[in-house]
Amino acid sequence: MLLSDGTSFASFLIDVVGVFIFVLWLWLLIVTASDLFRRRDVSDLGKFLWAVVLLGLPYLGTFAYILREGSGMADRKKAQAEEMHEALREFVGVSPTDELQKLDRLKAQNVISNDEYLMLRSRLVG
Repeated sequence: MLLSDGTSFASFLIDVVGVFIFVLWLWLLIVTASDLFRRRDVSDLGKFLWAVVLLGLPYLGTFAYILREGSGMADRKKAQAEEMHEALREFVGVSPTDELQKLDRLKAQNVISNDEYLMLRSRLVG
């Protein structure tokens, strides 16, 4: 089936898939580069060498980094989120002790049930 400009629908689909793969790779490159430059366990020389590989051989470099360092990427992202959460908690001035006191008050006023109290307390403590 030909479209109005003389191309086939199949070639249109191939172009769409190609653009999707390019955007996916670009997203992976950005995630990889952000993980690389946020790392504290890699020296400046190591970061420079990885950056050269990522820029010199973009597809191969991105996939090599993900295969070699990908297992720790999620752990580093989780640790960074926890650090930000603690920094925000310090900035706002709310501690787990304050939250437990509020929880005890809500239970004493019968605003929350015992099951809800236990569930929320377990989230705060553990």
